[in-house]
Amino acid sequence: MNNQFKVPASSARTYETIKKSRFIATVQRASSVEEAKNFIEKIKKEFPNATHNCWAYQAGAPGTSTLAGKSDDGEPHSTAGKPMLNILINSQIGEIAAVVTRYFGGVKLGTGGLIRAYSGVLKKALADLKVKKKIITVDIIFTVKYNDITSVKHILGLFEAKIIQEVYKENVLFKVAAPKEKAEEFKTSITNMLNYQPVFK
Repeated sequence: MNNQFKVPASSARTYETIKKSRFIATVQRASSVEEAKNFIEKIKKEFPNATHNCWAYQAGAPGTSTLAGKSDDGEPHSTAGKPMLNILINSQIGEIAAVVTRYFGGVKLGTGGLIRAYSGVLKKALADLKVKKKIITVDIIFTVKYNDITSVKHILGLFEAKIIQEVYKENVLFKVAAPKEKAEEFKTSITNMLNYQPVFK
């Protein structure tokens, strides 16, 4: 698994009319199943009179079906949710949820037409979506002496590690989130900087 992947930096929305039916695709970041479900409910409330609010989400890393879900919301089986989820899984974007809203226009599209419609409008929304990089981190806990705080924070900056917690007692306990691929190198740098052995937990 890569130590970083793309996630949505914002939301995106695309509109399309196909044979008199109005389709609205909305995509947004969802870093958990709960976030994805909250987003879906928000869109349903925004378009309460829609004929369908079909959805799919992949709340994990790209290319996996873990933390994923889908719904045809009344459309014929596998004509909306499944093709939408397939697009998300193959998009190289993780932690993402999508809702495609449909206002039926009176003309039936057929199974193939529905799959093309839901897939097509979602692809357009993804094309407009701004993304950013998510770095997978691991938590590292260690203690150092007070006069080493400045040096420790310098090394944190070099490794793009973020302080989660600092506890000041007899010594200083740091809990930091370090990029997974640099975790061991980070520990080595901390150890080499000190003239004593730091305590890693």
